[in-house]
Amino acid sequence: MSDHERLHSNENQKKLNNLDAKEKQLESFTIDHTGKRMTTNQGLRVSNDDDSLRAGRRGPTIMEDFHFREKMTHFDHERIPERVVHARGSGAHGYFQVYEPMHELTEAGFLQDPSKKTPVFVRFSTVLGSKGSPDTARDVRGFATKFYTEEGIFDLVGNNIPIFFIQDAMKFPDVIHAGKPEPNREIPQAATAHDTFWDFVVNNTETAHMVLWVLSDRGIPRSFRMMEGFGVHTFRFVNKQGKARFVKFHWKPILGVHSLVWEEAQQLAGKDPDYHRRDLWNAIDAEHFPEYELGVQILEEEDEFAFDFDILDPTKFWPEEDIPVRKIGKLTLDRNVDNFFAETEQVAFHVANVVPGIDFTNDPLLQGRLFSYLDTQLIRLGGPNFHEIPINRSVSAVVNNQRDGYHRMTINRGVTSYSVNSLQNNDPKPSSEKEGGYVHYAEKVDGRKIRERSPSFNDHYSQATFFWNSMSEVEKQHIINAFHFEVGNVENKQIRQRVVEVFNNVDSELATLIAAGIGVDPPMAPGGTGVKASSPAVSQMTTKKSPKSRTVAILAENGVKYEEITQVIKNLNIEGVSANIISKTLGFITCENGQEIKVDKTFTTSDSVMYDAVYLPGGTESVTKLSEEAKALQFIKEAYTHAKTIGASNEGVELIADAQIYGIAIASVESSSSPINSLGVITIRNATNMQSFTHAFTQGIAKHRHWSREMNL
Repeated sequence: MSDHERLHSNENQKKLNNLDAKEKQLESFTIDHTGKRMTTNQGLRVSNDDDSLRAGRRGPTIMEDFHFREKMTHFDHERIPERVVHARGSGAHGYFQVYEPMHELTEAGFLQDPSKKTPVFVRFSTVLGSKGSPDTARDVRGFATKFYTEEGIFDLVGNNIPIFFIQDAMKFPDVIHAGKPEPNREIPQAATAHDTFWDFVVNNTETAHMVLWVLSDRGIPRSFRMMEGFGVHTFRFVNKQGKARFVKFHWKPILGVHSLVWEEAQQLAGKDPDYHRRDLWNAIDAEHFPEYELGVQILEEEDEFAFDFDILDPTKFWPEEDIPVRKIGKLTLDRNVDNFFAETEQVAFHVANVVPGIDFTNDPLLQGRLFSYLDTQLIRLGGPNFHEIPINRSVSAVVNNQRDGYHRMTINRGVTSYSVNSLQNNDPKPSSEKEGGYVHYAEKVDGRKIRERSPSFNDHYSQATFFWNSMSEVEKQHIINAFHFEVGNVENKQIRQRVVEVFNNVDSELATLIAAGIGVDPPMAPGGTGVKASSPAVSQMTTKKSPKSRTVAILAENGVKYEEITQVIKNLNIEGVSANIISKTLGFITCENGQEIKVDKTFTTSDSVMYDAVYLPGGTESVTKLSEEAKALQFIKEAYTHAKTIGASNEGVELIADAQIYGIAIASVESSSSPINSLGVITIRNATNMQSFTHAFTQGIAKHRHWSREMNL
């Protein structure tokens, strides 16, 4: 091998080393008990794990039973405190690749080599609910990404909404206390539809903008795979020349941004409270790997004051039309966890975990979080050595004098544990900037110590109006419906009235519509901010549309047409759509030609809210039995109410009318073998080759919902 070839080979190996290192690191802590004999925690083989040691068969348990004591003691202590916020979460492993070198913006090493895969762990979560709360509660969603870079850990700790409720971290305990269950009765769980939260809103009007985002469809995402992520705060990129720029981080899902409808979210909370967790696991298991593009908004330092809002105000977002999002890389989640507790539950994120080339700003919410995250992990994970838990371990070497404490796993050699020292040649030594040592951006800071906010943070309503203007009519109606539910559950009428007054400052029509559903007076005088601008990027109506990884429920009974149903399933699978056969009982159904098809779910164990679309195949006997099954008809009608795509072929078309769905055009017996699409209900008669039907059906699924249908209900 020539020197050139050897060098090229070494470079390629280095590109793989980082990803391989994390995989091997986690693998070294992973144990498979298959075929193994049980032992105590000290490795002593256990002969009986069912019966305590006792004096005689009916006698008392003897405290000499060390195996019983160890097993019970571990059980009594095996729970750790749940997170105060973001307790309900789900995680996955993956990798990140940058598209092109970013050296002109930042010296961060993981953003330089397009061929290098940086290992990551991502945790998605709700904010307010406990660990046992449902996935589909209306809430902000956490989107936290741990990059295991060669320069150390970088944690991009964000949410699925680009702004926050408050401007200063001093108020964080207050907003969380207000949103959590009321302390006198510990209800409601995982919900803000109660007096204390809305009392906080009307007395802290900086929340107005965020409230609109959460009450929009963004508050009830269809899937973790179909929601955006945002770094929320304003950070800095710094390049090797010391040039700094302001930056906002975005995660853009390849599948687009899609949401549930409110009734659907409520039903799922009871029928499948693990809906989002299950969806993420199943997608990765089926190799429909979730993908997100990392985008950045870049602002030159000289443009810091060029806008009518303060770029450091965390209740404001940077409009993409004014500051475009530049997509610089892709995140792929391709591996589920091996053990939920050891990985998803013990992973510890900290907004202060940065690498050279990424630095902080004076965002007052960010400044407070720099303290809070570390403080939280100390109590939750038992001490200062939580970074040694496998899921939190850095791939790059950890070498310092911070030793001892609970759960220390590293055995350090040497006589010194302090700096500066001469006994050990002052090892470990700090690194110079040239050697990769982290150097904070040299921002000039001066001023008097003062407890006041900048006057540039005083505008609480203009961007809320901007967001409201950006919503489609359907999205606006969903926000109004959300207000009616949330504020309608507030018992104190004075607070309900004040909600109308606060949001009259945003938009008069909005306030009037809110008042109409919560039993209070409309605003006495027109309000609003006068803002007329809008942002198409904010509306979910402009998002990407794709059928990939969507799910279809196929309702069938004995006598279904075999060729018809198998053709559709095959064509759907080609488009990346999976299907479940739903019937009255589990087992197999016998098709019209005598062949059998396995049933995946029953009407008892499934529901239309668990699927993206419904298909009704032909077969006279099958259709007759389904028409007599009330749960099947409810399944169809519910899917229609939730604006989902419904497909029916041949005799299956008759079930549309049986489900009492009226006012749409459907294929008649006399019609040609071309599909008819009416408000997302796709029907076909006289069909033998299902290609054209499946194509139209798949296109309908890709649209996510057919919102024009809501106007017909």
